[in-house]
Amino acid sequence: MTLWIKDPLAILAGDAANGLVVDKGRIVELVPAGHQPSHVVDQVFDARRHVVLPGLINTHHHFYQTLTRAFPAALDKDLFPWLKALYPVWAGLDADALRLAVRVAMAELVLSGCTTVVDHHYVFPKGLEDAIDIEVAEAGRLGVRALFTRGSMNLSVKDGGLPPDSVVQDEDTILADSQRLIERHHQAGDHAMVQIALAPCSPFSVTQRLMRESADLASRLDVRLHTHLAETEDENAFCQSLFGCRPLDYLEDCGWLSDRVWLAHGIHFNANEIARLGRAGTGICHCPSSNQVLASGICPAPALEAAGAPVGLGVDGSASADSSNLIQEVRAAFLLQRLANGAGAISHKDALRYATQGSARCLGRPDLGVIAPGKAADLALFTLDELRFSGHGDPLAALVLCGAHRADRVMVAGRWIVEDGRIPGWDLIDLAERHRASAQKLAAAAVKS
Repeated sequence: MTLWIKDPLAILAGDAANGLVVDKGRIVELVPAGHQPSHVVDQVFDARRHVVLPGLINTHHHFYQTLTRAFPAALDKDLFPWLKALYPVWAGLDADALRLAVRVAMAELVLSGCTTVVDHHYVFPKGLEDAIDIEVAEAGRLGVRALFTRGSMNLSVKDGGLPPDSVVQDEDTILADSQRLIERHHQAGDHAMVQIALAPCSPFSVTQRLMRESADLASRLDVRLHTHLAETEDENAFCQSLFGCRPLDYLEDCGWLSDRVWLAHGIHFNANEIARLGRAGTGICHCPSSNQVLASGICPAPALEAAGAPVGLGVDGSASADSSNLIQEVRAAFLLQRLANGAGAISHKDALRYATQGSARCLGRPDLGVIAPGKAADLALFTLDELRFSGHGDPLAALVLCGAHRADRVMVAGRWIVEDGRIPGWDLIDLAERHRASAQKLAAAAVKS
């Protein structure tokens, strides 16, 4: 069906005041003010109440962490103590718990206007070796576009790391499973629905051999690389004491400073490092809410963009940000970057760009993040009918400044996966009840152990 999304209240696209036309999962035409489509259309969607955005793209998350939100033992802690409090709980994850966690995280994301989800899963207790396969199946069930990063840790407490022995794996197991997942699930090229990337949790939670072998495997099979970096000053000090260099130097030594890579957080870089990241085209995922909760610092997003590094947006794990709402993360980025850089330096369109074009660049997806002919028909439509928007002037600015939190319609590859603020066929009350019970069971098991 060729669909005309007609006469939007506002649209984040050039010369499309009368909307856009979608056919076969792609945008085929923008309709300027006062014009009719040149394509023959089969169906018309009246968008006069809607602000139309490119689908938002979340570039960093930990789905399993929806089971440990506002966890008492982890409250009011910095990153390393926070991790130590939670690793024993996450060690109890099983397939049923993960499946519910994934459903909840993805439902939250799509209801907030997200059309491409990314998850960084790196805990593999016994019995959960097929965690990424579970995630792929759940994404297909929802119909969302997804990139799953095969995370890894092979340094546990006994090796000087933070996680318990029960959630880490050996190098050969990690590399073999990484190749298996790529060969089984990864789709190359434009309009791919499922992709796989390789993602050691951090350069300090795995051996140097695993960092280098992961980079080699990613290059050979043409997939992307992802990890946490420069999130805290403690990390910089730890790297200096362990390796005699700063984290970015170590990353480069492992073959990771390239445009195949995007990094989560990217807060504590100096001017030289920002310039190097820009020259390499290495992307940075800004996680503003998580960074505020853990008091980690502020990502230098404008400086990174100015240097040439793509800047995207991520909700991060729901045990730090405690939610999976990407449109709220847009507002958080807007406010935090204004605080750091001044009111004239950051506009609402900058924050929206982080979550669309910037995120697409981080993932190496030129087919996403923009409303233009030939791009994927991934769209997020918001209404401004709630009391919070009453009296607004600029509709696009109102989404960010007035605090939009739920999309009315979401389209992925030309198919509506959210209609009237709901996911068709999903009972979210039942899902929440089962998810809550699973979280309680996980917490109780951690106490007993």
